[in-house]
Amino acid sequence: MSASLTDRVLELALAIQQIPAPTFQEEKRAVFVRDRFQAEGLADVSIDPIGNVYARLPGRGAARPLVVTAHMDTVFPITTPLEATRGPERIAAPGIGDNSLGVAGLFGLVWALKQENFPPLPGDVWLAANVGEEGLGDLRGMKAVIDRFSDRPAAYIVLEGMSLGRVYHRGLGVQRYRITIRTPGGHSWVDYGCPSAIHELALLVTRLNALILPEKPRTTLNVGIIHGGTTVNTIAAEAHIELDLRSEEVNELAMLIHQVEQLITASTRPDVEVTAEIIGQRPAGEISLGHPLVQLALGCLEEQELQPVLIIGSTDANIPLSRGLPAICIGLTTGGGAHTVGEYILTQPLAQGLAQIVNIVKGIYK
Repeated sequence: MSASLTDRVLELALAIQQIPAPTFQEEKRAVFVRDRFQAEGLADVSIDPIGNVYARLPGRGAARPLVVTAHMDTVFPITTPLEATRGPERIAAPGIGDNSLGVAGLFGLVWALKQENFPPLPGDVWLAANVGEEGLGDLRGMKAVIDRFSDRPAAYIVLEGMSLGRVYHRGLGVQRYRITIRTPGGHSWVDYGCPSAIHELALLVTRLNALILPEKPRTTLNVGIIHGGTTVNTIAAEAHIELDLRSEEVNELAMLIHQVEQLITASTRPDVEVTAEIIGQRPAGEISLGHPLVQLALGCLEEQELQPVLIIGSTDANIPLSRGLPAICIGLTTGGGAHTVGEYILTQPLAQGLAQIVNIVKGIYK
């Protein structure tokens, strides 16, 4: 892959990164991507009702299409400074790897095929820059992509900016709750002894933390947000947490969900109302190690002299995998600090990452 091509992809990734795109606020980034798709002369460019951007690279025949996706949203609030620092071997910027580079990779695929004067592929390649992968987006963008194309494509390829060398062929099951406790509240002195929503919530978190989780299959529980109360001298009338549950195995996740819901039920008593709302569900799914798509991806990495790693994760690929559709998620380069303002990517491996995706696309049509 030529240095000029990788430089173009990096420049575009930086331009994308400079447009704020928190989950549920991806509109400006979507318009930018749409306009760039149109400038490339791609067909059927559009933005759907939830904000996904689509474009089609026409094929020469009636072979099944291929869908290549990358999510546009980031974990960073709209007010986060987005300054970027570029050195000879790395670029540091919030969201540069997750997932500005992934979105730029959609264009890199098109440019690479054009650069090689590669004839049109036997089928169409659909590009989708989608919304709602992070946080409480609940993979809603990818759900819309799958609802649109269903089982017609030969495969779904999900691009992430980082994780080069990894092939995600298994989707990690996730369930998320917002657990809210309400009490009458009161004055910290006058009404002392009345239940506090914060105190009750702290007790519940302690009980959750005491649950014994298996190491195999790996299963996790995390309270990511806690919020509540009014003032330091007020008995809290309301407080809530957001809870993330994950497991490699569907049955183990179901068991953990049952335990958590039992604790929630047991926490309810007079003057203490406990409610739980499911705020996210990422269904599990997988394709086998022997599937031709997985084997193709492994071979393309080996061609780039990279040691491939098969892995499970929570990505947009969860949705097609959960519906029995062939899908993988792959990375374009390496880096670190994901989901922090210190996020960075290494620039040199990008050539291998772009060659990987081009060869996978070509290989699907062999």
